[in-house]
Amino acid sequence: QEVAQKPGTHATCGMVFQHPALFDSLSIYENIVFGLRKSSLSEKQKRDRALEVLSQVHLDGEALLSLRPTELSYGMQKRVSLARTIAPRPKVLLFDEPTTGLDPVTTYTINSLIAELSRTLNTTSLVVSHDMQCALDIADHIFVLDEGKIIESGDVKHLQQSSQPLVRAFLEETR
Repeated sequence: QEVAQKPGTHATCGMVFQHPALFDSLSIYENIVFGLRKSSLSEKQKRDRALEVLSQVHLDGEALLSLRPTELSYGMQKRVSLARTIAPRPKVLLFDEPTTGLDPVTTYTINSLIAELSRTLNTTSLVVSHDMQCALDIADHIFVLDEGKIIESGDVKHLQQSSQPLVRAFLEETR
């Protein structure tokens, strides 16, 4: 199946790691366009795309493009990592513990961004998290695993009504 509907589109899956995983030796701009380096986009198109994705993660791109990752807060680094991941326009986004190490306000911001981007970009997002509140906030469907086996699955309302002990224990953390 052909995915490339727009110039520079070539990714079918993008990964957002637990930690930002940005290249400290590269500028924010270079980090964001890293996945576009083999595309047919001109430098101007890459710059425009970098500014577009920074805007989509609610960052002021012009002010950030020349900075290095170490000059940003951890929460901003997480959002730049997300911008880098969406730059090639993936159809599926994979998130590994996206709110690890974040304060509650930034956690809420990242959760909101995941939900917002899934809708606005029309992507499927798969989020792996031990944070049940994160799952409840952003998921359409939740799978609870124990030792590699699915022990419960369903929408938020279904999980909130579960009698499964491990599910109940995870839900207790959200109160």
